Amino acid sequence: MTKYTSEYFTNPDGLKQHYRDYNNAPEGALTVLCMPGLTRNSKDFAGIAEHLSSKYRVICVEQRGRGLSDWDHDPSRYRPDIYVEDMKALIEHLGLDQVVALGTSLGGLMTIMMSAMFPGIFKAAIINDIGPEVDPKGIERIMSYVGKGTPPQTWDEVIKATKLANTGVYPDFTDAEWLAFAKKLYTEVDGIPTVQYDPAIRNNFEGQSDQSAPDLWPVFEATKGFPMVVVRGEVSDILSHETLMKMADVHPDLTPVTVPGVGHVPFLTEQECTTAIDKLLASIS
Repeated sequence: MTKYTSEYFTNPDGLKQHYRDYNNAPEGALTVLCMPGLTRNSKDFAGIAEHLSSKYRVICVEQRGRGLSDWDHDPSRYRPDIYVEDMKALIEHLGLDQVVALGTSLGGLMTIMMSAMFPGIFKAAIINDIGPEVDPKGIERIMSYVGKGTPPQTWDEVIKATKLANTGVYPDFTDAEWLAFAKKLYTEVDGIPTVQYDPAIRNNFEGQSDQSAPDLWPVFEATKGFPMVVVRGEVSDILSHETLMKMADVHPDLTPVTVPGVGHVPFLTEQECTTAIDKLLASIS
């Protein structure tokens, strides 16, 4: 496995946030900042980091309340605008003026927001299965399980719960793949599998469409200044085919990629993804 170090920075509210630093590339290489989805953590990007880190420095961050990052004692601060400010603090902590964004789901929304709030901060972007317009049906599915239910006590229970929530997302998974996926979502604490996020992250999404399904088409205009790859799972219930095609129509340098047979979200290690990502990064290196 590609080596990384576990590092921390302090966000504007004084919380410690964790990130994996795959710093194996030659000095002066581009830095790819990987920002995960709502309940996800740095493990999500292990595969694509393995693929990229011989040529590019890869930073895989964990938002407040996720993974090894501090939980926020004020759950009202679990909001995209706050996360965006955290990412600006991380980029400054790294001593960088510009990075390549790789944002999955929530991380993709943050990428769009950051491009408007901090012009010039991105040299390019890869957005994974999200767009300026989010399908409410997908949000309903995600919120049906985030922070709910009785926590599983065994790995068998974890796998059962993971399958229940994601069977339509990864319909062809084997038992081994379900276990590997579950271990990205959970960690073992005192012998018990424990989900790697603060259940309170759901609070600001309940009944607030500006948080769960914002209209970012006006903000999306700011992404036109840099090249972009947008990935969609073929059966995604978050990013529709129509929205992806509209993004490609309005953005002058956007490559749409569809991964067959999966939903929200692709893992980015699929051949369609690595080919498009490699081409994008080579074009700006």
